[in-house]
Amino acid sequence: MEHRWARTARMVQLMEVLAPVEGYNLSALDDVRFLRSNQPLRRTPVLYDPGIVILCQGRKRGYLGEDVYVYDAQHYLVVSVPVPFTMETDASPAEPMLAVYMRLDFRLASELLMEVDSAIGPTRLPPKGMYSSPMDDRLADSTLRFLEAMTDPDDAVILGPALVRELYYRVLAGEQGGSLRAALNQQGHFARVTRAIRKIHSHYQEGLSVEALAREATMSVPSFHLHFRRVTDSTPMQYLKSTRLHQARLLMLRSDMSAAAAAFAVGYESPSQFSREFKRFFGRTPVAEVQWMKATYGLPAPASPSVFVSSH
Repeated sequence: MEHRWARTARMVQLMEVLAPVEGYNLSALDDVRFLRSNQPLRRTPVLYDPGIVILCQGRKRGYLGEDVYVYDAQHYLVVSVPVPFTMETDASPAEPMLAVYMRLDFRLASELLMEVDSAIGPTRLPPKGMYSSPMDDRLADSTLRFLEAMTDPDDAVILGPALVRELYYRVLAGEQGGSLRAALNQQGHFARVTRAIRKIHSHYQEGLSVEALAREATMSVPSFHLHFRRVTDSTPMQYLKSTRLHQARLLMLRSDMSAAAAAFAVGYESPSQFSREFKRFFGRTPVAEVQWMKATYGLPAPASPSVFVSSH
């Protein structure tokens, strides 16, 4: 117990160095960022990139349908496909939320997948778009070594990639790692729905229909509806709308687009309809939301897994 307390305290100390400012702090590795949040956040719609989130201090809760995903110093979060959900954060200036975010490297994960399956056998767990899982001592020790290396510029560049690989291995071989391995194997209905999700993220500005997305997934429309909801807890059209709204927020925040210009850019024909749906979704007008984002994450706004999604 004393070792665990000392390890956690050291991780927080290192994160204070790696995440000195509020928001997302870049690292020496393209797919790794360090997050600091000094204030609690109420439930906010988010759309994570596929990735791994490890908290060293504070707590986040993700709400997807009737499921609640808690990730804190004792639990990490894994996202295998972009899933829209709502999230809230426990944090304060005295105890900021400090987290490591690793965008999922599918090439690296797939390489390790074969080795892990060979060593411990194929998984029997069903694939999941998102899950939270307890941090065991081995993953926590690997995280501490990774943070130690990232505080030294030379170690970060030379040792960082190998330590990221170690973290991936710990996750894939962990208690629920089989769900990620099953998702990466891309088999069955999960894989078909994932193809449709990729289509949405690469063509969200076009007039996509449920029928077109079902054809992309090579499924009948009723079957596609059923399995899409199982993966995302959303209908295809609700998912498309949330993707457009998140992308519009990104355009307004980082490209200084007006609400009307962003609306047309993501596929809306009516700026007034866009503004109504935006306020209903985010709880603020487009202008107020951008102002809040700038105040919360700072400028320039680095790509945030809780805000932006890129296609696979």
